[in-house]
Amino acid sequence: MSGEKPLTSALSPQAGRGSRSPSPSPRVSREREGPAPPGSARSAARGQAPAWEGEGQRSFIVAIDGPAASGKGTLARRLAERFGFAHLDTGALYRATARLVLDAAGDPADPATAEAAAHRVDPRLLADPRLRGDEVAVAASVVAAIPEVRHALLALQRNFAAQPPAPAHGAVLDGRDIGTVICPVADVKLFVTASTEARACRRVKELRAQGAAAIYESVLQDLNQRDARDSERQAAPLAVAPDAEVIDTTTLDADIVFERASELVARTLKEKEWQ
Repeated sequence: MSGEKPLTSALSPQAGRGSRSPSPSPRVSREREGPAPPGSARSAARGQAPAWEGEGQRSFIVAIDGPAASGKGTLARRLAERFGFAHLDTGALYRATARLVLDAAGDPADPATAEAAAHRVDPRLLADPRLRGDEVAVAASVVAAIPEVRHALLALQRNFAAQPPAPAHGAVLDGRDIGTVICPVADVKLFVTASTEARACRRVKELRAQGAAAIYESVLQDLNQRDARDSERQAAPLAVAPDAEVIDTTTLDADIVFERASELVARTLKEKEWQ
């Protein structure tokens, strides 16, 4: 990570803090992206994505995918805290890319502009509260559909998963293509989903809690558009990995979802101890 700060708690506030104690129908995908090209986000520009097999012991990886407002981010943070894993919200990388484009008065749909911004993503940008605004969210969905942007950020994500910040020995990544492209051999794969209506209600509540005006119909329309872009893009579309556990949170309490996922992670960890 030459010339940049390492991926530290700016990306992973949960690292080392373990406590020991029907949505759009995404198509099932068996796609795999090839090796990351040289130059994936400046902080990883000089290294290929790590090999996933045959290179010694790797970290325990939990991959969580799903559409917007499905609850995957909250689940990922809670799992990271319970098991002492590092956490990376990969969507924040695309929001940071979008923020850089917008700050420069650029067009998020322009591949060259978006790719250049992706190479400038700095871990410190991920704490910027402006990344949570609706304007950035919409632009992020646009830049995320650009293959060059996804290639630019690929190695950064894989490196985080393979070598999470100390003292964590595992990583939880949430996004759209973690189990299908970023970490295809993750130890646990979850696909968290919910009906579009339920997700729209959650998003409205979240926006209003932030003091923003939010109209349900507008939020619902925005989610439908984002779902279409995420599921229909050619580069790493939103999809259910063949070996993922699907959790529909439409009618489930967040604590129930958390305990169900925690049981799966704990069971898999125990199984790995005997291998």
